[in-house]
Amino acid sequence: MIHIVIAEDDFRVAQIHERLIEQLDGFNIIGKAANAKETMSLLAAQKADLLLLDIYMPDELGTALLPVIRSRFPAVDIMIITAATETRLLQESLRAGISHYLIKPVTADKFKQVLLQYKEKRQMLLSQTEVSQSVIDYIFGGRTSVKEAEQVKDLPTGISSITLRKIKDTLRNAQQGMTAEELGEKMGASRTTARRYAEYLVSKEEARAELEYGIIGRPERKYYLAAE
Repeated sequence: MIHIVIAEDDFRVAQIHERLIEQLDGFNIIGKAANAKETMSLLAAQKADLLLLDIYMPDELGTALLPVIRSRFPAVDIMIITAATETRLLQESLRAGISHYLIKPVTADKFKQVLLQYKEKRQMLLSQTEVSQSVIDYIFGGRTSVKEAEQVKDLPTGISSITLRKIKDTLRNAQQGMTAEELGEKMGASRTTARRYAEYLVSKEEARAELEYGIIGRPERKYYLAAE
């Protein structure tokens, strides 16, 4: 369960955020603060995992709180939700290590999407004793999902995740299938390299290979991406 504190001076906005969070599994709101002073008091009294922080609060800017929160509550993750669009404020927030920066008005779908992505990344980190580069890429936004990061985490030697993704994308657009030679030409790689990647996909049941006869009667393997 992820314990959330909402720091928002507009009670109507805070209520909207609260209702949206209540629709998501795995989140629990442990308090709401209407200003900077209440925010610090709540963080001191409650064990929060995530702080949803507004910048424009009546007694102090949220960005001014960031270094204090980082010093006193280093384990708390912070998402900024604000109407502030100044680049300077975004830069200050990034330097303080925020998890995300959302500009108001935030749609319900965007709000939920960001929280669920945060949850996925948090769960992935908590489940790992060590991390691979693919996991790090996902955490920093280089991958679209946990599933994608997990799929390339344990690739064998000689298989590049970037080339593998290109092979899959190429096969995805080839409804009639492609031979290793055709794949190599499309990718700018040798037939041997293309075959190695295609056969790897077949071994993982992410593609299938069928024998087809060319115009001179010689059978050749044609590769098709499996249904996703």
